[in-house]
Amino acid sequence: MDGWFSYIGPLVGVIGLILTIWWKVEGKIDGAKARAEKVEQDLAAHKLHTAEHYVSKQGLRETRDEIMDAIQGVKAAVDHMTARVDRIVENQVKRPATRA
Repeated sequence: MDGWFSYIGPLVGVIGLILTIWWKVEGKIDGAKARAEKVEQDLAAHKLHTAEHYVSKQGLRETRDEIMDAIQGVKAAVDHMTARVDRIVENQVKRPATRA
């Protein structure tokens, strides 16, 4: 029986070392989980900000197409106005030049 009690001291030390290591590892895992949750929240906030403040490619295309259609309408109106002015100028009676 004397030999059996001599193993209890080192066994308790080894078990204490294993539990200490386990406790530290669990603490690091919990810290990593907390940081991961924070990063996840920050990413969600960034996605929301981006969705609220920036235009999608499709939205940009639609806006560009509307602007280009409006520019085409202005161009057509200017061309029509130019043609009207040309007709007015062509229809004016040319006065003969007076010689002195």
